Amino acid sequence: MKTRLEEQLADALATLKSDGLVPPDVAPAIAVTRTKDPTHGDFASNLAMQLAKPAGRKPRDVAEALIAALPSSAEVRDVVIAGPGFINFFVSDATQADVVRRVLDDGEQYGRSQVGAGKRVQVEFVSANPTGPLHVGHGRGAALGATIANLLDAAGFDVQREYYVNDAGRQMSILALSVWLRYLEKGGATFAFPSNGYRGEYVHDIAAALRSEVGSDLERDTTALFSGVTDDETVAADGSTSGDKEAHVDELIEAAQAALGDNAWKLVFDHGLDAIIADIRGDLADFRVRYDEWFSERSIEGDVATVVERLDKAGHLYKQDGSTWFRSTAFGDDKDRVVVRSDGRTTYFASDIAYIDNKLARGFDQVLYVFGADHHGYVVRMQAACEALGHDPKRLEFLLIQFAILYRGGERVPMSTRSGSFVTLRELREEVGADAARWFYVMRRYQQHLDFDLDLAKSRSNENPVYYVQYAHARICSVMRELDNKGLSFDQAAGLATLDRLVEPQEADLLTLLATWPELLERAALTREPHQVTGYLRDLANGLHTYYNSHKFLVEDDALRQARLSLLCAVRQVLVNGLTLIDVSTPEVM
Repeated sequence: MKTRLEEQLADALATLKSDGLVPPDVAPAIAVTRTKDPTHGDFASNLAMQLAKPAGRKPRDVAEALIAALPSSAEVRDVVIAGPGFINFFVSDATQADVVRRVLDDGEQYGRSQVGAGKRVQVEFVSANPTGPLHVGHGRGAALGATIANLLDAAGFDVQREYYVNDAGRQMSILALSVWLRYLEKGGATFAFPSNGYRGEYVHDIAAALRSEVGSDLERDTTALFSGVTDDETVAADGSTSGDKEAHVDELIEAAQAALGDNAWKLVFDHGLDAIIADIRGDLADFRVRYDEWFSERSIEGDVATVVERLDKAGHLYKQDGSTWFRSTAFGDDKDRVVVRSDGRTTYFASDIAYIDNKLARGFDQVLYVFGADHHGYVVRMQAACEALGHDPKRLEFLLIQFAILYRGGERVPMSTRSGSFVTLRELREEVGADAARWFYVMRRYQQHLDFDLDLAKSRSNENPVYYVQYAHARICSVMRELDNKGLSFDQAAGLATLDRLVEPQEADLLTLLATWPELLERAALTREPHQVTGYLRDLANGLHTYYNSHKFLVEDDALRQARLSLLCAVRQVLVNGLTLIDVSTPEVM
């Protein structure tokens, strides 16, 4: 309806131009929006106020001319001028009710659009280092990234969902070292485990599986291993520290590689990596998150040197203190960035640059990074690298997600991945269920901190928003079961023929909500705001519950009964469509 009204206003504007009331070169953005107060109409436009200055007339005079030039339409029962010159449209009752027909005809396609047709978008999300299980902090990025991808797909974009597997670099080497040291402990070796190693129980499990696979083949002399290594960091009683935990773990990695040799080190490395990647894949699948591509960092290791060379030839690199620096300050960054260390090793940032180049070379019109808010410092430097490589930095889009803080019994639950003290995504899902987890993660703006209340998420009450919405769906299903139990049937054709019987205020509210779904869905996709969907679903559920508590549906009047059942079925369909987008189930019994 919104689009048709904009087209009618465009026709009226063309008439004003041909009559000489508006200059022919004026090209305003014609926009029609829903009114917040239904007493002011269903839709409104500020077109007259945009045209007043170029037309040299008062806005209300221009509004009168536009209204007079509007083509006649059975869909509109009245058009009035409001305030300084707003044009307000009142949709006819028949048009309002006809949304039921559109919903039932379109089914699961209702609300979907083609606004993004022909545009390829990649959404990269989670991409957690495969150094341990996913925790509840990763869950928000997973739910938001998956839902944003679903929204973009519903808006007609060609969407690819990607997980970037950081399967190279220092953190993976620390994991491999941690697995091997636990493996040695299981063979009876005793030593002080490095403070910077990974300490979670999952490391013990991976090490046990490794020992089961290779036996004692990877055992080495631990005395020789720790000999000559910089002391680990220790904290004295007075709070002073000594030693260097970073140097300690790095030197242990070098010693372990030397003791094991390349082949055995790779075996340990891959064993840890494969175990955790398999765990992450399964965890995300159970969380209803799917990917089109699991992209390995190791697959572009050979491209890093090529990209660095391109930047060097373009004059964007310089040498200082033995390292090679990218002059990112020339592109708005607050400082330049190292791409090659003094020992010849490339940095994480150099790999990120190669990954950017790889993404854009694959032909995506837009690349979305769903990052945690702690990655805010990466945005400018990645845009700088993008531009330096000759790409348009506007093709990169960064959604910086604030942290999710878990509460149980009113107490905050602490998390530390390295220490192993954290709540995993799997544990959260098992405690509150995938439905509640998916809903709670997306129900707030991603720019806002999320306090995840476990007790609320588990409650079966109207205060729990996901329960409230699912219960609306279940209530409609119960009406249809009762219909069958009474030996009655639903005649959709008859119901659609008697939609004029829907005259109650609660029915009008539901019809308006159903009609706004396509607009809201498109807006949520284009603004990357899944919380708009959860907010809409709560409003729709509230409308349904209010209607359910105010009126009977299985009335003796067959025409009225069929009309009301048609409305209920339309509401149920839109509830299903919305919940499916955020991957929440639609139970028929609760």
